[in-house]
Amino acid sequence: MRRLPPLLAAFAALAALNWAAVAGEWEPLEWLTKPLLAPLLALHLWRTTGRSHPALLAALGFAAAGDTALLLPGPVAFAVGLGLFLGAQLCLITAFVRAGALAVLRRRPALCAGYAAVWAAANAALATALAPATAIALACYSLALVAMAATAHAKGPRAAWGGALFTVSDLLIGLDAAGADFTGRSLLVMPTYTAALLLLTLAFTASDSRGVPTPSKDSGHAKAPESAVSTHRGPSLVRASEIGSRQPRASTASQDSSTRDPGPRPRSATSAAAASSWCPGRRRRCCAPRVRSPRG
Repeated sequence: MRRLPPLLAAFAALAALNWAAVAGEWEPLEWLTKPLLAPLLALHLWRTTGRSHPALLAALGFAAAGDTALLLPGPVAFAVGLGLFLGAQLCLITAFVRAGALAVLRRRPALCAGYAAVWAAANAALATALAPATAIALACYSLALVAMAATAHAKGPRAAWGGALFTVSDLLIGLDAAGADFTGRSLLVMPTYTAALLLLTLAFTASDSRGVPTPSKDSGHAKAPESAVSTHRGPSLVRASEIGSRQPRASTASQDSSTRDPGPRPRSATSAAAASSWCPGRRRRCCAPRVRSPRG
């Protein structure tokens, strides 16, 4: 069984403590746990991939600052937190575009249309209960949010689910801002948010299930060619059919060679006599008598 990395285990424990703090309304524990959630994932990402994903690291930094700002009461803190999370969404969009999101969206127009419909319906429902300035700010932020959720499909199912859960979590916060609260809403915000952050991070640190090959245990060893393996077989393992299949090739090759090279042509008696009277090691004729041609 594969062990959970220590930083991810710490993140899971911290997320559980934070949910307990929200459920029990223990504000000091919430202050202690919530600002550390995104930094733990950023540290795990940095230790796993180094500086390969700077946009995602920046997004987690914006998320940590936004979590801290939203712990403070008042509209100013809410506006600051909204701006920080807008920066997080833009960084995530950048990371997904670099991963090929534009090509994915061109092949899936229904996905774009679905998220656009969610954005339009949510803003139409909340705009009547919000001040004009707040409604415009939420419309801009939610547009970046659904764009992030759509582009997240470039990194596979983990990122796609992470983007969807991020959208659900922020929609629950928007309902509270519009005064449309319901029982259990606050208990759903943090679980969906922490699950979204975890899935988005894992999409960049773990092999995705969509077409990513998993290295085997013997991947570091070169596979021996079949010819090299066949040399280790004993003579008794060579089948008669293999021997028979090789013989016609040899006879064919000999026939081709005989066709291409007819051999030396017979020489006439005159040329043979001239060759015999010439000494190969000297530049003069030998003293041997010359043989006359039969025609002479």
